[in-house]
Amino acid sequence: MKLSVALSILAISPVAAWHMSADVPSGKSRRDIISKGVAFAAAVPTIANAYTVPDLPYAFDALEPYIDAPTMKIHHDKHHATYVANINKATEGKPEVPILDLMADALDAGAARNSGGGHYNHAFFWELMEAPDKAKNSKLSAQLEELINKSFGSMDEMKSQFEAKAAPGATFGSGWVWVVVNQKGDALSIVNTPNQDNPLMKGVLSEGIMLPILGIDVWEHAYYLKYQNRRPEYVSNWWNVVNWDKVSENCAYVVENHVGVSVKG
Repeated sequence: MKLSVALSILAISPVAAWHMSADVPSGKSRRDIISKGVAFAAAVPTIANAYTVPDLPYAFDALEPYIDAPTMKIHHDKHHATYVANINKATEGKPEVPILDLMADALDAGAARNSGGGHYNHAFFWELMEAPDKAKNSKLSAQLEELINKSFGSMDEMKSQFEAKAAPGATFGSGWVWVVVNQKGDALSIVNTPNQDNPLMKGVLSEGIMLPILGIDVWEHAYYLKYQNRRPEYVSNWWNVVNWDKVSENCAYVVENHVGVSVKG
């Protein structure tokens, strides 16, 4: 279908509308008919196939030397693009909803789990990073700092626990590691998820849905060109490109709203 109904209505040019004059009921102006047609087109539900790969908020080489440009280009243009193509295919002909809205029930929704999760996770991930010279000047908000100290004792301890959770022995194979806020909004924890699952999906975590504010991709495609089998080195170097202003923004949003962060695309 691919928007055919809406597009066919919107494609009526002024000239074509003028030539519809023979069908104008008595007492109705052409302006009345065209206005009603536009209103009808606006009321037609948007059809899916609108998910897109968002542009990176920095150049492919901006995260050097910690994440190399070839990895970023392949990761973004190939891997993320594949997830987007597949979720679009799976939702073709269905009403479009924000990708965030597909997460809660994704385990029961086939492609929404792998392809939809892959799209959400990557769109979330890109926004967490920035060039090292900018990242080093980003700062924790007072709110996030307080939650880190309350939940882990210190930033160093949080990083240590995060890196331990991201180690191959703790997150075997492909997956993600997250810092999440609980539903009450008063504590942080560190969790891992397999494949393209994330903490927003019901049934993934025994604790229930949790709200991510930070996450790292530990699939091999995220680091193998530069680090090969040295995942711990990739994870420890990743802190050099984390944008703590963005993480603080995520934290403030989920604590206030008790829902996941929306993503671009």
